[in-house]
Amino acid sequence: MSRPTRSNDWGFPRWRSYGASREATQVRLCDREGCDAPGDRPAPKSPNSPERWYFCERHAAEYNRNWNYFEGLTAEEAAKREAEERRDAGGFAETKHYGWAGPGDGTRSRDEMRALEVLELDPDVEFEAIRTAWRRLAKENHPDVKPGDAEAAQRFHAIQAAYDVLKSAEDRRQWRPD
Repeated sequence: MSRPTRSNDWGFPRWRSYGASREATQVRLCDREGCDAPGDRPAPKSPNSPERWYFCERHAAEYNRNWNYFEGLTAEEAAKREAEERRDAGGFAETKHYGWAGPGDGTRSRDEMRALEVLELDPDVEFEAIRTAWRRLAKENHPDVKPGDAEAAQRFHAIQAAYDVLKSAEDRRQWRPD
């Protein structure tokens, strides 16, 4: 008579999560000589080759920093390949960072710069100063404070729109993965 084998996966409460096993997991080590960190970042061994190196984060960064895309090409061939790739990547010229203009450090779009002008602020101001200026200008130009003044109502709407632009940009910056 054979003895039935049981695992800890039966009954309630469960002793470990679904899919957990007792077997050792295989961990691929970094392919860099002398490194014993997990190698979980693949990198090509050569162009157009399916073979890959597997590096840890530190050595993958070193590999990418030293990668020369035009290695082995003459200056003429490299210039030709670069021109072909620039021609093919023309659609990327319409991306958001090509819309940056004007003063500042390049982190704000044209719309954000216009909104800062409406709020009478410098381009490199922090968001707390934006909120303070918005409240001050909104209180000065609010239709309840200046009833019947069409120009103040128009300025109030411009101030609200400017704050909305800057608030949504600030929210995007906070949720952007680094």
